[in-house]
This record gives sequence, C-alpha cells and structure tokens, in this order.
Amino acid sequence: MSGENALIEQFVNYLRNERHFSPYTARCYGADLRQFAEYITSSRMSGEQGESAAPQTETPAETEGTQQSVEDRMQYADAMLIRGFLSHLDNFGYSPATTARKIATLRSFYKWELKRGMVESNPMMLIRTPKQTKRLPKAISVDQVEKLLAAPDNRDTLGARDRAILETLYSTGVRVSELVDLNRNDLDYASQTLHVRGKGKKERIVPLGSHAMAAIRHYLTLLEPDPRFSHLRQQSMVETDVPLFVNKNGGRLSSRSVRRKLDKYLKECGLDSTISPHTLRHSFATHLLDNGADLRSVQELLGHQSLSTTQIYTHLSSMRMRTAYDDAHPRAV
Repeated sequence: MSGENALIEQFVNYLRNERHFSPYTARCYGADLRQFAEYITSSRMSGEQGESAAPQTETPAETEGTQQSVEDRMQYADAMLIRGFLSHLDNFGYSPATTARKIATLRSFYKWELKRGMVESNPMMLIRTPKQTKRLPKAISVDQVEKLLAAPDNRDTLGARDRAILETLYSTGVRVSELVDLNRNDLDYASQTLHVRGKGKKERIVPLGSHAMAAIRHYLTLLEPDPRFSHLRQQSMVETDVPLFVNKNGGRLSSRSVRRKLDKYLKECGLDSTISPHTLRHSFATHLLDNGADLRSVQELLGHQSLSTTQIYTHLSSMRMRTAYDDAHPRAV
C-alpha cells in the first residue's frame, strides 16, 4: 500500500489487525475510501459548490498556514461534503445496496477516527442509509446441484480438485473465502469434519457429507503422486498451513479462481451463469430447512452471528412449500 493515502492505509491495517476482517473485505473498505478521496480531489479541482463543495470550516492544517491535503479533507469532512459524495454516486447510477455499503465504510472510518481522538465529532451521525428492497437469497434445486457436481472430470488431479471443491461448498455451506483458507490439517478424517475459520476469526467445526468426503479423498489420492505437486509432500511434513485446495502451481487457490472454475462448469452443463459459489451456500441452507433441519442448527453451520440473518432462508422454504401445495392440491387454485 506504499505511496497511497496514509490515513486509508492506517484504517485498513486496523480492520485487518484489530477487527480481523478478511483481506478481501479490508480491500473493499479501502477501495471505497479511495473513491471518496478521488471525489474530494476532483470536486476541489473543479471548484464545485453547494452540497458537493468541500467543508468550509478550517482544519488544524489550515490554521497553521499549510495547504489542506486530501487526507486533511477526508479526516475533517462534514456532512455536506459526504452528502455531495453520495449525490455523486447517485449520478453514476449506483444501486442502493452499493451506496449502503459505501456508507457503512464511511461510518466505520469516522467511528474509528472518533475513537482515536482524531476528530471531535462524527459527520456520519447526520447521514441516513437509504432504504433497500430486501432480496431473498438465490437457491437452486437439488437436481441442478447434482448436475453441477457431476460436471468436473475427476480422472485428472485438477478435475478431481474441482469436484471436491463443489462438493465441499454444497456439503458444508462454507463461504468461498473460508474454503480457500482451509489447510490440510483442518480436515479430520476420523470425525469427517472441517475446522473452518470464519468472519472475524470466529472458528467452527462443520460436518462433511459422505460424498464430499469421498471427493476430497479421491482428489488427495491423485494429488500425492502427481509430479507437478511433488513439493507439497515435503512441505506438508514441516508446515501446518499447507492449503487443502491448491492451484496448478501448488499454491493456495484464490476466491476468484474458484469463481472462474464454477463459471466454466456452469457453461458446460447449461446452468444459469449468475449462479455463484454463494448460491451453493444459499442452496445448502435452504435444502436443510426444506428437509426439517432446525433454524438454530443451520445458524451454527453457516457461522451466522445473528439468528435473524439465518431466518431469511425460512422465506425460501415457505415459498417452496407454497409452490408444492399449489402444484399438488386439487383445490389449491
């Protein structure tokens, strides 16, 4: 992060080191703040006034007779400047959900500043988050899941890896970021479970279904003698953080790579291209509830902090129940 806004760098480091945000989430917050900094720079250069104008109050830097930097303007921004930024986002057609996320970033940023005594007041106290239409999570049918899981050719090491990845995503409901973070020693063969490190470094143990367990065993059986990955044998004897799912070079897979692999198989088997790794997580939860699992157990399996987050899946189950009723009952419609 060298050479960029030092204030943003400090905040992102705080998210990673103290709040234990994932690298991906911390990067997203940093990107939102960089966009805010770019807006400040462009609005100052263009001399915009009104709600898009820079705050008119003097900062400590100005009172000392020095030129106000972008960092100063970020640090001492008022509600007027922030509303100008939000209006700027609206002009570019950002969705309410995206705008809400950027507002959440700014809330965290100014709360962090206030907590450390960098500012005397939080300008975000005067900013309201726009109302959003609640969208139900997308889930696919069991038949579609089966079709997807059968797509990879598991006769090859990397094809077997892809089958094991898809089976694991559906069998456990883990987030893709949690999946790529798995190490070999997170797999417990005896209990057929995975040790998962979730958001905020919260840890949980999740069971593996027999199909997922068999797929992982098959993948590792092909991986061990494969000369392309011979260095992993020695690495696994001396290191504890050897990745479970590796890329073609034997390194840790990225979340983006998993998404690209999924896109490939969706295209091959003619399924909806908008299906994502998170869709398998949604499907995992929905299918459990459809088949009688209790909400609290599903909450624990998903690693949700709040039960209300898990409750959204009950709406999907209710919708499926209604559809089944309408299709089957002679006097339903």
